[in-house]
Amino acid sequence: MIRGILFDMDGVLVDSEEFICEAAIQMFAELGLSVKPEDFIPFVGSGENRYLGGVAEKYGFSIDIDVAKVRAYTIYDEKVKGRLETLNGVRSFVTMCRQKGIKMAVASSADRMKVNINLREMGFPEGTFNAVVCGSDVVHKKPDPEIFITAAARLGLSPSDCLVIEDAINGIKAGKAAGCKCLALTTSFEASQLSEADWICRDLSDVPPEIQIH
Repeated sequence: MIRGILFDMDGVLVDSEEFICEAAIQMFAELGLSVKPEDFIPFVGSGENRYLGGVAEKYGFSIDIDVAKVRAYTIYDEKVKGRLETLNGVRSFVTMCRQKGIKMAVASSADRMKVNINLREMGFPEGTFNAVVCGSDVVHKKPDPEIFITAAARLGLSPSDCLVIEDAINGIKAGKAAGCKCLALTTSFEASQLSEADWICRDLSDVPPEIQIH
């Protein structure tokens, strides 16, 4: 029986990958390095330290990660204003969970600055989510399970009572390692790449009926 939902953010609640990629490319260009969108793919879902740092390492380029993140987020904030929309099925699914008294948490590898931008742009009322856990709240990032273990604890639940909803390979690995059930959405990766999940569907308008949410 599912008593809590732990949502990843990017690719689950909202699709911001295009915008953060554009922001990162612009940030690197300002530093004098030309990078490509495909350079970021291996680091999707692992937090901005790896998202930016991994690409910098690929090119042997030294960056101050904290300064780089703030600049990338500042560019990102400018790019997404009025342009971010929740993904298909998100609002009705969240409403259904609230009506059933299901506890909900956001568990995103992104830093709080980006998570706050996304929550603002999605326009959910304050208190929609019972907890918000960011990459900056944990030591170990996905695929380590720490973020989901932390999110479940903040809901007062065991991970085994929670459903992780993820779109990324690293996120599914983290959810399974935490002891949660996992629903994978094919918004970012092919179903064949997400086979570790307990269930796979297109988006939150297509949740398998066999998932028992009470």
